[in-house]
Formats: sequence, structure tokens, C-alpha cells
Amino acid sequence: MAEPTAAALSTADLPALDAHDPASQWQRFQQLLWFDDDLGAWLDLSRMAISGQQLEDLRPRFAEAFQAMAALEAGAIANPDEQRQVGHYWLRNPALAPDPAVGAHVSSEIDRIETFGREVLAGSLTTAAGHRFTDVLWVGIGGSGLGPLLMVRALQEPGKGLPFHFFDNVDPDGISRTLAALGDRIRTTLVIVVSKSGGTPEPHLGMLQARRAVEAHGCSWARQAVAVTMVGSKLDLTAEAEGWLSRFDMFDWVGGRTSVTSAVGLLPAVLVGADIRSFLEGAAAMDACTRRDGLETNPAALLAAAWHCAGDGKGKRDMVVLPYRDRLEVFSRYLQQLVMESLGKALDRNGQLVHQGIAVYGNKGSTDQHAYVQQLRDGVDNFFVTFIEVLEDPIDVPAVHGENPADFLDGFLQGTRTALMESGRQSLSITLRQLNARTLGALIALFERAVGFYGELVNLNAYHQPGVEAGKKAAAGILDLQQRLEGVLADGQTRSLADLQKQLELPSPEPVFWILRHLCANPRGYRAEGHWGDPASLRVAKA
Repeated sequence: MAEPTAAALSTADLPALDAHDPASQWQRFQQLLWFDDDLGAWLDLSRMAISGQQLEDLRPRFAEAFQAMAALEAGAIANPDEQRQVGHYWLRNPALAPDPAVGAHVSSEIDRIETFGREVLAGSLTTAAGHRFTDVLWVGIGGSGLGPLLMVRALQEPGKGLPFHFFDNVDPDGISRTLAALGDRIRTTLVIVVSKSGGTPEPHLGMLQARRAVEAHGCSWARQAVAVTMVGSKLDLTAEAEGWLSRFDMFDWVGGRTSVTSAVGLLPAVLVGADIRSFLEGAAAMDACTRRDGLETNPAALLAAAWHCAGDGKGKRDMVVLPYRDRLEVFSRYLQQLVMESLGKALDRNGQLVHQGIAVYGNKGSTDQHAYVQQLRDGVDNFFVTFIEVLEDPIDVPAVHGENPADFLDGFLQGTRTALMESGRQSLSITLRQLNARTLGALIALFERAVGFYGELVNLNAYHQPGVEAGKKAAAGILDLQQRLEGVLADGQTRSLADLQKQLELPSPEPVFWILRHLCANPRGYRAEGHWGDPASLRVAKA
């Protein structure tokens, strides 16, 4: 791979950002532009308010960050809370795995995924009745839902592969609508259940609903079900015992938000007809770029430096992601989890209270020309924009009467970038020559490494998620309380909220009110007397 081009980041002659001086803007553009010809990718930081002194001050910290990332790739325990390695870089380059057996396992899984996808699409793998699969129902939450959704939306070409449907929440309305859309095609739907531990409530509940629907149509669940989970998990043992169609490994050393280059992203990719080898190669190529020790030639280091300077190392500015391609509409949501779950932490590695993080939101351009760009230009200046541009256009949408949609799209991007600059608002731009499996892999890898670098710069563990675990624990407590509450009401006696609070030994009746409000709004066999606007007046019983 050719070396990228990047002008030397000289702290002496880097001019300050000046919205009204085109000459200095051009000089900054030349000095703060990274380009790699092999990947066909540009990164432009010239319209971020980065000073030469800030870059100079960050160099020693980046020296430590480069060492930390090298240790992570070599197999160091990067998540001490769980005593886990963090090895998503091995997924696209198995030779990097510190244990040859791990590398061989990764390679074997990629081969198995590719073969499985080929057999499903060719019709050699069928339902129990011998019918070809017509659809995929993907059951996963968080990164196990967002990653696959991104892969499908970005890489599926019209008329290729299987249509995808998602259970990525436990909203019964969403489940109902998805099953209604499938209708009788549930008989020929491949159901893929993703749960690393096998015990996460959301995919478990989704699996139960999918299984009920499949079996209600008289079909064999085992011949339509696939598990993506860790070897030996509850889900894995169930799938093995029941003889599910297939099982794929979700490695212990891969977190959900960095799992898209594992079976979590590769399996949906092969089922929509995408080239997973090219996707992995693109991620590996960007990994090679972001492994370089020099700040000037490392795009992920430059990106992390821009984030750090924009938010004073404390996340004081939000990241607004504007990809100017519909196929990347999901990318902002994908980055929300990658960035916010990794960097949104209360404590640093020394146990100091820091409340770090970078808020991420966005949709797509030029849709947002008519949405929140008005505020970006004229409202609160608490953000920076990340523009994502693709140069190559589809050939089947030509100019009509001299008007080309692609030219207008590019004009809107440059126009918004200019309008923000004129208003003193910061932005950076990522440009891809093409959008395909290889460049999508590279784009994902770029942000993964940038998140890792930023975590090192601000002394965070970017690979654990105590807040998520706290939310899961609190939810489990509420579900346990509901079970106890229903047990108390099972005798049919009428009780006030104060009675229930005392009997359940609670410090407040508020969670009981929330649970009862939901139970009584549905045909669950409960009746309430009193006024719902006056909780103290309520008396509830099992009908």
C-alpha cells in the first residue's frame, strides 16, 4: 500500500482559523489534509479551530497512546474491569492474534460464514419443508443490531441478497409490525439470534416471539434458526441441543460496539450479497494507516486530536455527523454507540470523577439542509460537524435537462460547509472516492481507532460500559419488583399504593405506580379505583 500524503504539520507556520481570510484557509487546508491513494480517502481538518501549539502539546501524549494501542493489539488486558483482551483488530487480520489458535479460529469462522451465505443464497440450505429462504429476521440489540443494519443499508444492492427485518427492541408494537410485514413468509424466514452472553433480555425476548411465530405456522424452528453467540453460552448450548441450522462464534474479546467485523457484521453482509473479504481488507488497510506512530500520517490520531482540541479534552462540543449519501444514513446512529458508549464515562483510569464523553447525533445531507442546519449556523455554538462525502456517482441517474442530482448534492455539502465557516462554526470532512464494502470497512476502522486514541488522551477505559450494566441491573430490579407486586395482588384484595409500598418494603410507592399504570392499561386482569392524576387516591386489585 502506498504511503499517504500529508503536508508537514509545522506549528510555526500553521495560520489561525480565520473565516474571512481565504488565503489562510487555503494554507490550513494544504497543511491539515490527509490523503491515501490506495484507499481513495481524504481527511480534512482545516476548518477545525486547531492551533499549531495545541498539536505540539499533544505530541507527547500521542507517543504514549501509540504505545498503548500497540500493547492492545499484542493482547494486553485492555478491559481490566472484566479482565478481557480487546481484539477486534484481529478479526480483519488474524495473523495479528497473539495466540495462533485464536487466529486460526477467526479464519475458520470467516470461511464458515462465507460458505453459509453462499449456500443460503444458492438455495442449497433450505427450510425443513425444502423451501428456499426468502427473508432474514435479525434479532439483536445495541451493536448487534446497529452494525448489521448499517451493513445492510450501506451494502445491499437492488435485487441482490435477501430482504432483512429487525427485532432490535422489545417494543411490542415494533414486533407486531415486523411480523405483520412478513406474514406467511415467516415460513421461509431465516431467523438469526445474536447475543454474546446468551442472557441479554432483549434478544431473548425477541427470540421467543420469533419462535412462537415460526411454530404457529407449523414450521420447524431448528431448521430456520441461527445463533451468533459465545461458545458455551446458554444460547449456544440451546442451539446445539436443539440442532439449530448453524451457530457462529462471538468472541469473548470483542465488544458489541466493535463487533461489525465479526460474524455480527459479516453474516448479514454475505446474506445481502456483499463481498466480506473486501470489507475486511478495507478495515485492515485502514488499521495499517492508523498504526503509524507519526501524528502527521495517522488519520485516526488526527481525528482524535481534532476532537480533543474542539472540546478542550472534556467533550465540550457535540459531534454532528452528516453523511451526504442515503446509504450511510445509519452511520450516525452507529457512531452514537461506538463513541458515546466508549467515551461517556464518569471516572478515569485513576478513579477521578471526570464525566467525560462526546455527544453524537446526525442524520444525512442534504435532508438536514431543511432541518437542524439552521441551528448549526445561527444557534448555540456547542458542536462540530463531520461531513462525509462520496465522489463516485451511480451511472443510472444521469443529468436531466442539464440538472444532475449528484452535482446538487455536492453543492449542498460545500454550501453548508461554507455557511458554517462564515458563521465561525467548526467542521471536518471525510471524503471517499467510492462507497463500497472495502471503503466502508476502512471508514469503520478509522473511527474505531480514533475512539481508542481519544480514550488514551483523556485517560479513559474506552472498552467497558459500567453505565450500561447499571441500567440492565436497574431494569432487572424493576422486573423483579413487578413479579413480587403481582404475587401480592394475586389474592384479589384491594390495596392502596401506600399499602403496597409497606407490604413490599419500598422507600417510595412511585415504581409501583409506574408498574400498575402499565398493567391496568392492558387486559392483564387488574382493576383500579380512584384517579390516575392523583396517585394517592388509587386502589388496585386483581380482577
